[in-house]
Amino acid sequence: MKRDLPARYRSFRDFYAFEAHVRAARKRRGLEMVPEWYEAPAFYFSNTASIVGHGAQIRKPALTNELDYELEIAIVIGREGRDIPVAEADGYIAGFTILNDWSARDIQRAEMKVGLGPAKGKDFATSVGSCLVTPDELDDRMLPDRSRGKRYDLTMTATVNGREYSRGNARDMHWTFAELIAHASRDTVLLPGDLIGSGTVGTGCITEFAEGTFPWLQPGDVVRLEIDRLGALENRVIE
Repeated sequence: MKRDLPARYRSFRDFYAFEAHVRAARKRRGLEMVPEWYEAPAFYFSNTASIVGHGAQIRKPALTNELDYELEIAIVIGREGRDIPVAEADGYIAGFTILNDWSARDIQRAEMKVGLGPAKGKDFATSVGSCLVTPDELDDRMLPDRSRGKRYDLTMTATVNGREYSRGNARDMHWTFAELIAHASRDTVLLPGDLIGSGTVGTGCITEFAEGTFPWLQPGDVVRLEIDRLGALENRVIE
């Protein structure tokens, strides 16, 4: 079933669940993978007041010259829970949607050197949509190994002005949504309407590619994200 997305979200946690993206992004900065990434899923909180929907215009931050998109799959929590076990966590998902975690890379890069963040490199915009798809709609795309929670075979693509930049698949998440939910709910409460992003799929942003492969986003650019069964999320960048 396709449902309307919440008008407001109680919280927004964005994870870092695709190894290919983490490895590529760190390599661009001359960094190796850290063993801690494999020990527990990492996330940051972002600004729920800046979440917009399909068709919304995205204002380019005045201080950035490196505006980027991020191709992600996301879930909305459907019921309250605390210390949720991995084996039960998929039952807390109200539905799946597409998420674009817009990023000002030059601002983000400076913030991360301080050791705290991201903040202003991320909090100006997140787009979500265009609808919420209930888990039963994806049953035929579920992969057989469910030992760590459900995984889905869903192609994910991103185009800028009609040109494909990104192509990946949700099945490549190192951490499952069940594991993300279990981690997020440890020692705290998840509530209906909480939004949880997967993090960027491999190749799912400009910053993963060699410098000059694709230009940074500019006013007038139209970014369209698509995920099998979840539809499309399209936004235009403005000055």
